[in-house]
Amino acid sequence: MKIKHGMILAAGLGKRMYPITLKTPKPLIQIGKKNLLERAIDLLINHGIEEIAINVHHLSDQIKDFIYNKKFKAKITISEEQDQLLDTGGGILHATRNFQKPFIAINPDTLWNNDYCSELKDLEDLYFREKKICLLLVSKNLSFDSSFKGDFNLDNGLVSRGNKNEFIFTGLQILDQSVFSNVKDKIFSMNKIWDYLIENKSLVGNESKQRFYHLNTKEMYNKISNLKITD
Repeated sequence: MKIKHGMILAAGLGKRMYPITLKTPKPLIQIGKKNLLERAIDLLINHGIEEIAINVHHLSDQIKDFIYNKKFKAKITISEEQDQLLDTGGGILHATRNFQKPFIAINPDTLWNNDYCSELKDLEDLYFREKKICLLLVSKNLSFDSSFKGDFNLDNGLVSRGNKNEFIFTGLQILDQSVFSNVKDKIFSMNKIWDYLIENKSLVGNESKQRFYHLNTKEMYNKISNLKITD
């Protein structure tokens, strides 16, 4: 089986990237030859995704213009969060409400490249094998930014959380609409979903072996830009 739908979270304000994001939305910040959003879209399309939903809010016209002008080889729909931000969970739910099959959700803050293609395929295989929500995690030791405290632990494929967490969420996950069946809120974090799944031992994951680059602050943007990444 093959997943055909994807969703990209592109509605954030990017406040920790000020003043860059005062005039440029964070997903359109360029690293190397591509901006962050294009990297995420390319990863999905190279995997075979045919329809992509992207939520937008901050400087949304720039994002919509970029998508229109690039003419990507996938159907791209825009999920507007013009009046209020819906947080990660609410944003995903609102953007994918018409997806009847599993979908890939991706955060463009990570510096995605073609090296992630095989890991995305492995995560897809895990989803269909276990029939459970899947996360792609990476060891803190592989993070370019050493300040990350960690989000999860991973033990024989089962995701958990504790007082000390050794793995970082890369920003890539495979979901389906069943995880939102009991959610009544419009605005909520994906942490609410993950915590419920962890409590019921229903959240699984794979470990990424890629060097992890994540743009979360202006300082980190400067450091990553100085690496002269080309791809």
